[in-house]
Amino acid sequence: MAMATATVIGLVGLAGTAINAYSQYRAGKAQKKGADAAAREQERAARAGREVSEANAGLSDYNAQVAELQSTDAVDRGFDAESRFRTQVRGAIGAQRAAFAGGNIDVSFGSAVDVQADAAFLGEMDALQIRTNAAREAWGFKVQAEDYRRRGDIQRREGANIEAAGRYGAEATRAAGRGAQTSGYFGAASSLLGGTVSLLQQRYAFKNG
Repeated sequence: MAMATATVIGLVGLAGTAINAYSQYRAGKAQKKGADAAAREQERAARAGREVSEANAGLSDYNAQVAELQSTDAVDRGFDAESRFRTQVRGAIGAQRAAFAGGNIDVSFGSAVDVQADAAFLGEMDALQIRTNAAREAWGFKVQAEDYRRRGDIQRREGANIEAAGRYGAEATRAAGRGAQTSGYFGAASSLLGGTVSLLQQRYAFKNG
């Protein structure tokens, strides 16, 4: 009777040990599954971060192209404005010559020449100022274009870094999950082994008693 009682007690203990071992096994497996899910989410977030960075970089590239076109347009508009102004200056000088001639003044001598020369000089200065203003505007757009290009490069590098960090983080998370699963397996095995030893000790203790 005592032997049967001890055996029942031992079996109950073994069953408890088995349940505990299974719980550890399940816990380790669940941690591994959770870690894998978290790692996938890290990778997804990293890819999304890089996609956003690439989109921003693409916008920066587009803005750089627009700025380059604006720079070219500024030069072209400056050239056209300068050409129109020079035409106006020639027309003004021609009107002066006509007025002098109408007043029976020799347009190639004396004050008439001075007036025409002064008009030509001032007209040339203004024409060059138009050209300079256009060049400055074009240079400003060139600076903007370069800024946008550099910004795009930085955004691409940031995107690559985000994705790389996400991959590394995901791998670390997976490694932690694998470690938790392994610990669960070892814990379960240790529980089963300890339970078996305890059962044997109980049995032999009863025999020795």
